[in-house]
Amino acid sequence: MTRSGVLIIDKPEGMTSHDVVNRIRLRIKDTKVGHLGTLDPMATGVLPLCLGKATRISQFLEGSPKEYIGEVRLGFSTDTYDREGEPTSDEMTFEGSLEEIRIAIQAFTGEFDQVPPTFSAKKIGGVPSYKFARRGRAIATPGVTVRVDRFDITRFEPPFFGFRISCSPGTYVRSLAHDLGQALGCGGHLTVLRRTRSGWFTEDRAVPLGEADEENIIPLDELLEAWLKIEISEDEETRIAHGNPVPGPPGSKQFARILNKRGEFLAVGFLENGWVHPRVVLTSNTLK
Repeated sequence: MTRSGVLIIDKPEGMTSHDVVNRIRLRIKDTKVGHLGTLDPMATGVLPLCLGKATRISQFLEGSPKEYIGEVRLGFSTDTYDREGEPTSDEMTFEGSLEEIRIAIQAFTGEFDQVPPTFSAKKIGGVPSYKFARRGRAIATPGVTVRVDRFDITRFEPPFFGFRISCSPGTYVRSLAHDLGQALGCGGHLTVLRRTRSGWFTEDRAVPLGEADEENIIPLDELLEAWLKIEISEDEETRIAHGNPVPGPPGSKQFARILNKRGEFLAVGFLENGWVHPRVVLTSNTLK
């Protein structure tokens, strides 16, 4: 039986995240597969995939900060906000300084509202925005609140500059490149993007798509290790399996991992008033 857990793929350029999922489904058969956080086809890097029972706890794994490195070209904007799109402004030379870019970047750090690219998977009325864009329909994409904790310039070779970013999930780096170009008055777009970290998952554990197999799966028992761990008895296992609470340690309200005496990850629970209430049970045999 295929192990449940997370497989961290180093996504190659030119493939969608769904393409990667399909490739792994063909290679590791008879198990459910889903990705954590979409990467554009142009982007490379860390793409965590949940396999088997790990898909049940994906909601607790995907809402963590992301880190990227990449490159922006100043001088003109594109309709997709990256190098794969069509130019939407005349090309002009950026004659500003590195310091001007650093000052402009300050408006794109901290928490602010960001408008996603028109060519994106952001859904409007249940339909991905890019489907409207491909038909030439101008649909206003609603802004979302994002957070950028770090936005550093790592290289400046006009009209290009390299960067390193740490941001909240849901942040569009393409939009950062576009909006920064607008703020500088010359236009700009993303030319290179690589994700180096997605929450707990880093590029040092990522494997090339062509080499990925079951041996590279991070086991279920190693996930969410930073959470409170609650070990239960054999009798309590049955209660948890049926969705019933069990006594827990005193403490503040928080999520916790529920493990048995053998160290097996049985369920995600919520600790409240001295009881642990199972929220997601992993012991069912209905999902490999």
